[in-house]
Amino acid sequence: MPEKGADGTGRDLVLVLGDQLSLGLSSLRAADPANAVVLMAEVYEEASYVPHHKKKLAFIFSAMRHFADALRAQGWTVEYTKLDDPGNAGSFDGEVERAIERHRPACLIVTEPGEWRVAQKFADWRDSLDIPVEVLDDDRFLCSRADFRDWAAGRKSLRMEYFYRDMRRRTGLLMDGDEPEGGRWNFDAENRKPADDDLFMPQPARFAPDDTTREVLALVDAHFSNHVGDLEPFWFAVTREDAEAAFETFVKDALPLFGDYQDAMLQDRKFLFHSVCSLYLNAGLLDPLDMCRRAEAEYYSGRAPLNAVEGYIRQILGWREYIRGIYWLKMPEYADSNFFEADNNLPGFYWTGETDLACVRAAAGQTIEEAYAHHIQRLMITGNLAMLMGVDPKQIHEWYLAVYADAYEWVEMPNTLGMSQFADGGLLGSKPYAAGGNYINKMSDYCGHCAYDVKQKTGPRACPFNYLYWDFLARNRDKLEGNPRLGPVYRTWDKMSADKREATRESARAFIRDACGQRADTLVSNT
Repeated sequence: MPEKGADGTGRDLVLVLGDQLSLGLSSLRAADPANAVVLMAEVYEEASYVPHHKKKLAFIFSAMRHFADALRAQGWTVEYTKLDDPGNAGSFDGEVERAIERHRPACLIVTEPGEWRVAQKFADWRDSLDIPVEVLDDDRFLCSRADFRDWAAGRKSLRMEYFYRDMRRRTGLLMDGDEPEGGRWNFDAENRKPADDDLFMPQPARFAPDDTTREVLALVDAHFSNHVGDLEPFWFAVTREDAEAAFETFVKDALPLFGDYQDAMLQDRKFLFHSVCSLYLNAGLLDPLDMCRRAEAEYYSGRAPLNAVEGYIRQILGWREYIRGIYWLKMPEYADSNFFEADNNLPGFYWTGETDLACVRAAAGQTIEEAYAHHIQRLMITGNLAMLMGVDPKQIHEWYLAVYADAYEWVEMPNTLGMSQFADGGLLGSKPYAAGGNYINKMSDYCGHCAYDVKQKTGPRACPFNYLYWDFLARNRDKLEGNPRLGPVYRTWDKMSADKREATRESARAFIRDACGQRADTLVSNT
């Protein structure tokens, strides 16, 4: 093994990825700043394998550059390759090979990545590189991949609720001895209130771009002008300090009412009481257990009610950890999930926001503007519509992966294929999250701004969600009729007159044909 020299030869090489911006990262803990070189690189391959939102790219690149500065301040030697640097190889493979050639390191140390395809790269390096490659667990998560496999082993059902309860017991969060605080594990029934526009609405913390961020904005504008989304105004936090300030703003201003209104949607209120901190958490700028403990402290101090705090903690401790576990448990086969055999094209208005459907226009429009929409907009508007139309799950998956600043495949794919599209056939959920216009009308003010009439069921002015809902159920009857939660719904469908059923199906076929193109005609007709 080479001797560790002053020129860098023989030292460890530590590769840090763009979603690993944590000073306590396992690969950094395994190395000595005095005898290691940290490699960070902006590579075109990662920036373009889907057309990532311009704001997402700007956030990641700027946060990476600021994190490199933070490492240098702690005494690390950091080699940082910018996207437009001469000689940039454009891929992780190329940049690692260039760094090895420069430094002749003793070992390459990496923390396991969040995406399957990158994990395969790391595995290949063990065979292709002439130095040892050490891949360490990503212990920033509260449940390791091995622990999740152990939890899942032998279970007939992998429902999140049971996993969540185990995580509450393991961490002690919101526990009163062996029992859940308040006598219940889940207060979701209290968290489904529609919001009034005259409520005080806090705003997420906003941060003015510094010189580094302005340089990145110019870079993204020059190299990714054909990508989706508005680049400016850019107001995301790009440092740990600012991400912490953004979370503190949420805790102080919005957490107390987060529970009540977390499912609500309003036409001109993009953020309501949501934290808009998932992008910081998923990039590594925030710590999940710390966030949960700080939320918990608000309950015990009397500053936030239990339903709000439990609901917030459940999203991080329960759903986020569970989704990651499912991803690694079921990949790579999970990526091809298509329970309904859906093959329609994703409509173009997902990319432009140009549609007469007010709810989709609002959700897709703000996505294009902000690289953000909250979970009910994603699930019950854009996701629900794609499932009802029979859109190819891979197409809607790639859209979500591209357009949201918090989207990485480990968190986005199971949310999309499992929860949103039911493409996994019920691994995550007991029934599809399918709904007609009535749900949207109840939880939002969108319908009052729409060209369609939510009260009409068929015809050119009827809300498309109404007839698409029934058409989806009829089209997939052979796959869904045995679901005990859908039996009463099918009985309602059967009680409709034959003429009404046919009018419903014809309205759906016409909408799908116009929205998705000619492949809509390939949908199986199952009455």
